[in-house]
Amino acid sequence: MKPTSEHRIHQLFEIGVWLKGAHALIECIGGILLYVVTTDTIASWVNALTQEELIEDPNDFIAGYLSQMAGQFSVASKQFYAFYLLSHGLIKLLLVIGLLRGKLWSYPASLAALGAFMAYQVYRYSYTHSPGLLVLTVFDAIIMWLIWQEWRIVREHKPA
Repeated sequence: MKPTSEHRIHQLFEIGVWLKGAHALIECIGGILLYVVTTDTIASWVNALTQEELIEDPNDFIAGYLSQMAGQFSVASKQFYAFYLLSHGLIKLLLVIGLLRGKLWSYPASLAALGAFMAYQVYRYSYTHSPGLLVLTVFDAIIMWLIWQEWRIVREHKPA
């Protein structure tokens, strides 16, 4: 591979890894918030955010859906999502730190973790049909490709 294309891949790799790090940090913050905020508080926040829209248009799909979901949000669901977000975010943060520091263990570990996350996202998509999961899975696939390319470049340039 030409040095200019290697440099371009490295730049894209760094941007992608920083974006994954930002996403991981948001997941960690979301997980912590879910642990400390009660389901009643979540329901009241959602109701406050959707109330005016539902008064204006009682058939508003998004506001109605959010209001309904908040009313059905159980403590067990809250605990699952809190654990999922926090553990997922912490794992990704650890891997991002390793990748940005150029730690060789982080390349295969990141590929394995992202592959597992992608498999779970596709599995969840089969139940939820959430377009967000598809977008996240495509983004993860791009990041995996960039990690693979960067790992290959790092191994080629590593002294014997």
